[in-house]
Amino acid sequence: MQKKIFGMLVAILSVLPTIALANGLNLNGLGTRAQAMGGAYVSLADDFSAVFWNPAGAAGFRKEMFGFCASDLMPRATYQSGSGIPEIPSIDAKSEFSHYIGFLGAYYRPIGSRVVVGFGVGTPSSQGIVWDGSDFDGPVYDWSRKTAVFSFSPLLAVKLTEWLSVGATLNISLGTFNLKRPGGSADLGEGSVDLGQYEENMTGWGFGATFGVLVKPIDKLGIGLAVRTPSTISYKGTSRLSTLSLYGLPDSSGLERKITWPLWIAGGISFRPIERLLLSADVQWTQWSKLGRITTDYLEPAWPDYYTIQSFLGDYSLYQEDVAQIRFGVEYLLNATTALRAGYYSDPNPVQSGFGAGILYPSPTFNGFSIGVGKTVADLQIDFSLEYLAGNKWSNETGFVGTAYGMNIVVPSVSVQYRF
Repeated sequence: MQKKIFGMLVAILSVLPTIALANGLNLNGLGTRAQAMGGAYVSLADDFSAVFWNPAGAAGFRKEMFGFCASDLMPRATYQSGSGIPEIPSIDAKSEFSHYIGFLGAYYRPIGSRVVVGFGVGTPSSQGIVWDGSDFDGPVYDWSRKTAVFSFSPLLAVKLTEWLSVGATLNISLGTFNLKRPGGSADLGEGSVDLGQYEENMTGWGFGATFGVLVKPIDKLGIGLAVRTPSTISYKGTSRLSTLSLYGLPDSSGLERKITWPLWIAGGISFRPIERLLLSADVQWTQWSKLGRITTDYLEPAWPDYYTIQSFLGDYSLYQEDVAQIRFGVEYLLNATTALRAGYYSDPNPVQSGFGAGILYPSPTFNGFSIGVGKTVADLQIDFSLEYLAGNKWSNETGFVGTAYGMNIVVPSVSVQYRF
């Protein structure tokens, strides 16, 4: 009876599909100056991070340019649950301290007075979480997830007039995914048995594009629009259940899964009311609702027959809604070489109320706060920023009483840019 209760608890805790695309999975921006200004950067895009925010911004570059930034995403999550079942004690868990590195490198070269070509490599998605298995009741197993997408983006930008620029990138994406968690339980003909440690490792490729427009009717005003198309990554890999070999069954299987990163549309405006002060604001909308269902195919024929967790890994609705982020940024020039920056954004949880909370896929509503400083020496620019994402406490309707989740993320970032 206790094993069955524990198996039910595992299923509830792990109820999300293997790569549920909540707002916590994607990085909220790349480029240190942009991050310091709250990611309100679509109407600016005037440094090396244009390949990510708005490729039209690169049309204004008159020199060769190279830039690189690195950020360290450090999440900390909490999970508390009172089961309401005497056989299962309450849970009070904190995720382990971990690092998930994001980066962006880009090079640009003008090939005429109005045309710029470029190439960027970055991580629009890089995140994960690690829990101490001893915090949960039952056998001690590893609980962890690490997800990353590496994007390779050739760019073309054209200055159509003195005030109108357009640009586009092709986004070639390499996705990686690693997961560890309890495998649950199943009836293997001898009653319910513990399936042991579950692990899966996958990689896959996908393609998409980004299109941008930048309008500058006067020097002090910028208006930007960017669209990032959906990108479907076809994952392939292997999965393993540690105890199946003890019963003469295959303990590993190939698996396939397709995940679509959704449509993203962003519009922004920037204004310089005085020479030293720059203000910016964006609205960035993501079409999470089109993700629909995620299907996983286990290639070992026997697995679907005895792996009970297959019921929601194999075919699962994400229950997500379209959401819009609102972002604000400010930059103040102390002098000709030093700038101070700050920003704020609201990042709503796209998962419908009552669905989608799981300890490997925490998905709160975030309020993001950022500060930063930049220093320019001749053609060299160095920037630092610190971002703090405060996640709202939330719960879901799991059938267990007193369930609560929390998550906060700290993201330092540094970048170097040089104009030749």
